[in-house]
Amino acid sequence: MNAKPQIRLNSWLLPVLVLAAIITDLIAPYRGWRVLYVGLGGALLVGYLWARSLARGLDLMREMRFGWAQVGDRLVERFTLRNEGWAPGVWIEVNDQSTLPDYHASRGTGLPGRDSIRWHTEAICNRRGLFVLGPTHLHTGDPFGLFSVSLSYPAALPLLVLPPIVPLPNIQIAPGGRSGDGRPRPNALDRTVSASTVREYVSGDSRRWIHWRTTARRDELYVRLFDGTPSGDWWILLDMDERVQAGVGEHATDEHGIVLAASLADQGIRLRHSVGLAAYGKELVWLPPEQGEGRRWEILRSLALISRGSRPLEEVMERLRPSMGPHTSIIIITPSMSTAWVESLVPLLRSGAVPTVLLMDPASFGGAGNTLLVEAALLNLGIAHYRITKDVLDRPEMRPGQQGRWGWRVLGTGRAVPSYRVADVPWRSLI
Repeated sequence: MNAKPQIRLNSWLLPVLVLAAIITDLIAPYRGWRVLYVGLGGALLVGYLWARSLARGLDLMREMRFGWAQVGDRLVERFTLRNEGWAPGVWIEVNDQSTLPDYHASRGTGLPGRDSIRWHTEAICNRRGLFVLGPTHLHTGDPFGLFSVSLSYPAALPLLVLPPIVPLPNIQIAPGGRSGDGRPRPNALDRTVSASTVREYVSGDSRRWIHWRTTARRDELYVRLFDGTPSGDWWILLDMDERVQAGVGEHATDEHGIVLAASLADQGIRLRHSVGLAAYGKELVWLPPEQGEGRRWEILRSLALISRGSRPLEEVMERLRPSMGPHTSIIIITPSMSTAWVESLVPLLRSGAVPTVLLMDPASFGGAGNTLLVEAALLNLGIAHYRITKDVLDRPEMRPGQQGRWGWRVLGTGRAVPSYRVADVPWRSLI
């Protein structure tokens, strides 16, 4: 895309000196004055023609491979700078105005006349949110420093960085659906011996359910999907009350809660549940349970943009109650050490909802508080719960990020083959 160039004279001192030398030579003719204004005027003319050639000949192309990313993904951009004029660019500044944290695409370079250069920039997306790539500005000038040339490329591309989806530890969501009230019982037969179809293996599946024929044929793990599997809805309830959070930055309880919510939503949709999300940050997030990739994308997008708010968890649960039907699994993610929200679970239990609580331990995040009182209250109600500490998501196998990197899978013969090539993804033009 061609930008509208601007040529600016850096200082009026040289034109004033030329004019003064001409006037002085007219009043008191002297050869030295003529040499002075001819030399200075010639430099001024050459500088202007040089700058004009750069203004007309320079062009920048900026391309990227991905329109969205997840935390941990590698962002890759390609820049192509062309100079179709006769004058070389002795110095050229490329100034990037992107808002992505820790991304530095600005650089200085030089370029001969009628030539081009290309380079790549890379960065790891380490923070969720909505960011902007661009706009971009070029700044150059003649070698004498008399004129400056500016080219602005206002085109900008929004980049949505989604929260990561990571393999979770063995968290069993108390099931609703047709198999009963969903309370954890060691002798409950949640699955029959009749398998209707198969699906891809996800973290937490038992190895007893692996369908080896499909696995051998497709070189990927597949498990049997049994008839009678509970099919209740999943409501994910995320506590974003700023008064109960602990930790700083990506190591805070709310950031870990967002990762848990995103990973559980992905797991639920893969298991063919209808999954919904309720959270009250600065704005209310209310996504009723639905199946499919569309709902998965909406949940991840909402979690990417959510921020801390001031509404307590009890208020969100109060809003949630009219939407709760029987056989609904509620997944509560909170670092709150208050028992007030535990008491708010009683009406939901009476309506037939089945809660599972992921209780984040604020002490492991550098905060204050003890989970014993809340855990005792949950035990009294017979509610399944898990204590989540900071190190749960800090293990090496939890490292997210796939885009911008090669992926590999191991065949049944033991040979590793690439399943994902960066070069397979086309470039998208930004400017």
